[in-house]
Amino acid sequence: MTLWLVRHAQVLLASGTCYGALDVAADLEATQQSAASLAAVLPAGAQISTSPLQRCEHLAQALIGLRPDLTLQTDVRLQEMNFGAWEGRRWSDITRSDFDAWMADFAGHAVGGHGESVRAVMARVAQAFDELPAGPATVWITHAGIIRAAQLLAGGIREVTRADQWPPDGVACGQWRTLELSLNPPPQ
Repeated sequence: MTLWLVRHAQVLLASGTCYGALDVAADLEATQQSAASLAAVLPAGAQISTSPLQRCEHLAQALIGLRPDLTLQTDVRLQEMNFGAWEGRRWSDITRSDFDAWMADFAGHAVGGHGESVRAVMARVAQAFDELPAGPATVWITHAGIIRAAQLLAGGIREVTRADQWPPDGVACGQWRTLELSLNPPPQ
């Protein structure tokens, strides 16, 4: 089974802005270009799950408009990490002490004071990952953090405790990565 991990197009925010769970729009032209590129390569009948954030939903809708053979569902578990009070702020404006507090407890710290922890994100993505359908191809239209979590899960890693365990290689906006997975049936 192939899992297509698709990142939304470039958002309409200044570079360097923290925008995890912030529901911001993506560039319309870039979204259309990404949808056209993806539509040309996705296998027939692929199942699409999308984050409910508009930057992903708009890409999913554009893709369905080009490929009506695809099926679509929204999955809140594919939403980007909630960065709490950091949402909408420039990364450079976040104090070193706040950032260091997260790095000191990378897995368990509620980012931005009241946001999510990496552990919580990994748990919800793992739940979606464990429920992947057995069909030939599933597409997740999602975010950089969720794509990194899925990469870890595909490698058998369910929890990270340190920031240096988080995958450094991301997927550019409007691009994708595929993972070839062997899905084991659930125990009887």
